[in-house]
Order: sequence, then C-alpha cells, then structure tokens
Amino acid sequence: MRPYTPQDSVSVTAYDSVWATETRPAETQDAFERTMLSEDKLYVVLGVVLLIWFGILVMLFRNERKIAQLEKDVEGLGG
Repeated sequence: MRPYTPQDSVSVTAYDSVWATETRPAETQDAFERTMLSEDKLYVVLGVVLLIWFGILVMLFRNERKIAQLEKDVEGLGG
C-alpha cells in the first residue's frame, strides 16, 4: 500500500467537482428537472420511502386479516 500524498487530495477534489456542477444549462432542462434541481431532493426521497413503508404496512394488515380468516375456517372444520 502506498503512503498518502498531498496530490491524492487534489484528485479527490477534482473528482468531487465533476458531480457538484450541472451538466446541462438551465434553458435545456424540462420543468421536472428544473424543479428537482432547484428544490431540496430530500423531500422527494422522503416521500418515496414513506410511500414504500405505507405499501408494506397495508400489505401486512391485509395478510394478517386473511390469515385470521383462514384460522377461523380451519378451526370450524376441525371442531
């Protein structure tokens, strides 16, 4: 393993600056891209995550109700 040199931080900074700048000018972007780039994307990610969690919870509750109904049916047949 080679030791750390000050030139290493220069390459990291240059790589980071590539991602920090926009690649297309604002006039060629559509409305969705302008909104996403101007607003904080954290809220978009939060909305998607909450939608996924809501879907999982709905699925769990539906499955629980179906399982409870099947348990009642099985008890009715056995006894």
